[in-house]
Amino acid sequence: MSSPGGELLAISDLHIAHPENRRIVEEMRPRTDGDWLIVAGDVGETFSDIVWALTLLRDRFHTVVWAPGNHELWTPPDDPVQLRGVERYLELVRICRDLGVHTPEDPYPVLQQHGRRLVIAPLFVLYDYSFRPAGTTSKEAALARAEEAGVVCTDEFVLHSDPYPSRDAWCRARISYTEARLDALDGAPTVLVNHYPLVREPTRILRYPEFALWCGTERTADWHTRYNADAVVYGHLHIPRTIVCDDVPFQEVSLGYPREWRTRSTAPGRLRPVLTRSADRARSQ
Repeated sequence: MSSPGGELLAISDLHIAHPENRRIVEEMRPRTDGDWLIVAGDVGETFSDIVWALTLLRDRFHTVVWAPGNHELWTPPDDPVQLRGVERYLELVRICRDLGVHTPEDPYPVLQQHGRRLVIAPLFVLYDYSFRPAGTTSKEAALARAEEAGVVCTDEFVLHSDPYPSRDAWCRARISYTEARLDALDGAPTVLVNHYPLVREPTRILRYPEFALWCGTERTADWHTRYNADAVVYGHLHIPRTIVCDDVPFQEVSLGYPREWRTRSTAPGRLRPVLTRSADRARSQ
């Protein structure tokens, strides 16, 4: 799919189980009829919430691109849909396809912007516990350090990896699959979209550094250069900001929990225009 879009906008971590966040999503609107929206994961935990939000956004935006977060992959006991692991993910993909929402399993859509074709590539690669605290050399030691610090991600209890033996094994399989798809792009300019940051740098400012264990994998550290990224969009950390790595803007675009966004000076739920190197070049000409 190739389309001359309007603006490329992004948001993540909608967490619409919170009534305040649900109201914010209800108010989200495009700026023009041609606007694209990236949703970089953590829409909600239950199928009914996820379907409600993605349906609403699909009806309003020209194109919606979704990458799963960890919360979509949870199997909470109060969700009537009790699918686990890969089966849960594939059912979410099926629902998105029925809605016309792009997923990491579909042909990557192409956006015409600033005279260039940008491949918008939603990714799903999980994490493998390689963002370890200093001085720990194994997953087991890192998890023990996190437990001692009182930092244990809820994923350990409700994000199942079936049929893989572990989340890191699932991550390894997803990385191999995703690398093959990105290699096939043969150097085309991309916007890489992943729930987790593709590099470790954004996790350096976490209040609880042990939580970085559940925030990505070292195996994607060169993807922004290897796959010619004009921009990288991510969420998960609930620290909205932009940093630059190797001349590539990395944008964390989360809404986050009400207790977090209430402390910010900016209005909650603001859709973030995706900053790309091609846009910078166009402005400088």
